[in-house]
Amino acid sequence: MMLFPDIGRLVIAFVILFALFRLIEMLRPPSRRLPLLRRGLATDIAYWLFTPFVAKVVTRIAVILAILPIALLAYGRFDAEAIGQGFGPMSRLPLWLQAIGILTLGDFIGYWMHRWFHGRAMWNFHAVHHSSTDLDWLSSVRLHPVNDVLMRLAGTVPVVALGFAPLAVAGIVPFLTLMAILVHARLDWDWGPFRAVFVSPRFHRWHHTDEAAARDTNFAGLLPVWDILFGTYYMPKGQAPSRFGTTTPVPPGLLGQMIFPFLRRPGNGR
Repeated sequence: MMLFPDIGRLVIAFVILFALFRLIEMLRPPSRRLPLLRRGLATDIAYWLFTPFVAKVVTRIAVILAILPIALLAYGRFDAEAIGQGFGPMSRLPLWLQAIGILTLGDFIGYWMHRWFHGRAMWNFHAVHHSSTDLDWLSSVRLHPVNDVLMRLAGTVPVVALGFAPLAVAGIVPFLTLMAILVHARLDWDWGPFRAVFVSPRFHRWHHTDEAAARDTNFAGLLPVWDILFGTYYMPKGQAPSRFGTTTPVPPGLLGQMIFPFLRRPGNGR
């Protein structure tokens, strides 16, 4: 497991994404364009440096420490290659079936973890992610490390403990990363007839809106079926959110946002 990202690839990816989403923005009528120097831009750019080189490194170390006992029990040693292959009955399933199982289980756990972060005890950590008032693709990495670590542990440890082969989803990780960025983008796309099958920018932007009717909805990270089943699905026909952020007084800068959850008493959500 690589602790640090390839800085060259990261820069290339950032430049491509910046150019692509800026082009899409410029196709909008002038009255609907988001200014390049929008509110929170400096903070989001700071996160694009902080998240891959600090937050994600902490998360990877936490995951390694968490799965170490599982590896020792299953293989007698910590072997990244062996862990990638899985063990037991689950590892003998076809890789495509394991991939479906991993994605479904991970998204189900992620749904409930996300709801937990919207509760009183954990909201101040998650409020950092909701603090963008000019929400766009750059805001996708605005995430407190505690939020990232706990979400990643919850999604990874059960998969490894059950013996699934993480190798089954290795090839689609870049796609999932791109999806996480895309759903924050300033787009009204909802995938048409598949709007209730996969998350879309409109689906997730409703989750980020500060409009009262949509608060605490659309928690799924990939499959909206969880929101449909548990009564948190919100996709009003022909409408799109227009106001974003949170009433929680989150500081505007990265450093203040890192400290904020530890100084403020637990809140009541949005």
